Amino acid sequence: MKSSRPFTGTITALVTPFKNDAVAYDDLRTLVNFQIKSGIDGIVSVGTTGESPTLDHEEHLEVIRATIAAARGRTPVIAGTGSNSTKEAIHLTKESDRAGVDAMLVVAPYYNKPTQQGIFEYFCAIADATDKPIILYSIPGRCGVEISVGIIEKLRARYPHVAWVKEAGGSVDRVDQILQACGDSVTVLSGDDSLTLPFMSVGAKGVISVASNLYPKETGKMVRLALDGDFAKARALHRKLYPMFKTIFIEANPVPIKAALARAGHIASDEVRSPLCPLLEANRKTLFGVLDTLAAKK
Repeated sequence: MKSSRPFTGTITALVTPFKNDAVAYDDLRTLVNFQIKSGIDGIVSVGTTGESPTLDHEEHLEVIRATIAAARGRTPVIAGTGSNSTKEAIHLTKESDRAGVDAMLVVAPYYNKPTQQGIFEYFCAIADATDKPIILYSIPGRCGVEISVGIIEKLRARYPHVAWVKEAGGSVDRVDQILQACGDSVTVLSGDDSLTLPFMSVGAKGVISVASNLYPKETGKMVRLALDGDFAKARALHRKLYPMFKTIFIEANPVPIKAALARAGHIASDEVRSPLCPLLEANRKTLFGVLDTLAAKK
């Protein structure tokens, strides 16, 4: 395993900014610098929040390369390389490795609903294609399948570089089950902002966050407090941020967070690619109202 990065704390699942249907690379570099200056612990490039389903393959890899170039080694860059095609996932993994990423975030194969044996073989094929760290990403709500605890155990036992799980199944029980089965050999990260603190209460070590696109300092502070064992202060911050955590998912991610970033001036446009579409006006009003209330509490 080449990287010694811990991959804990607050890692931002970065949006991919667009303008006139092309990637807005100037805005991308601005976002990366904003994240690093705000003390973020890592960046995921071209995960679901980065609109991986609607980037073509060359765009996908070019955004990863541009993110690595902008980060300049100041924070780990993790490439989203999962697919519902094993061959495609291997290609993205190898090319991302060649580009110089620190790790890969690999989602369970979506839509075609393989058996757990199929999921195991999919991850084995990807793990055989790189010796960079691999973060398993289980999100049954989007994929239609979860990565079972047993498969996580088997993968961890076979591959030293498969030692992280982004868990987005919405269950504290499942986080506990993973850690009961694997102990300290696996690091669990929350894949849901509003569940970060509950997950950390049973042993998760941080979050891969959407909210930190806009609130890297605040989200990072909450996570650091929890990692330091100060759950009273972490809980107070969680409750302050909770309405925002929920409202940034008022429509499909990343539509609301892009609207919020554009409003704050971090990106020039809240453009998303079809079939996603601009935030409905009623939801925009609700979202901005929640953000204004949060700002008034500072």
